Amino acid sequence: MGETPFSLIYGAKVLIPMKVGEPTLWFSQTNEEANNEVLLVRLDLLEEHRDLVYVRMTTQKQRMERYYNWRVNLCYFKLRDLFLRKVTQSTQKVNAGKLGPTWECPYRVSAVTGKGLYELQNQDGLSCPAIGT
Repeated sequence: MGETPFSLIYGAKVLIPMKVGEPTLWFSQTNEEANNEVLLVRLDLLEEHRDLVYVRMTTQKQRMERYYNWRVNLCYFKLRDLFLRKVTQSTQKVNAGKLGPTWECPYRVSAVTGKGLYELQNQDGLSCPAIGT
């Protein structure tokens, strides 16, 4: 989100000199009193800064969710619908190889168990494990 954890906790950025013994020009020209005043103002505004970062983070999540949902094609089945199930590595037969089938035999929806969850039966009437879309 463009913020470091240190800046979200303490409200200031970390200053690490290149060489510990040599102060940089920017470090040597700072005024300690003005720096303390700026740090106090930043500490007062720290909660607002965290809230703004939280809002940015949630809008980014919503944008990603909207993009994902825009590309998803939902498909709902009814009872007694027939369809083919894609063969995956876990359902593939041993030694099927590259030329093996890519789709399993037709299945019939025997019951709708939940939103997007179905119980299946093959052509012989044997129940298969439930799947979700």
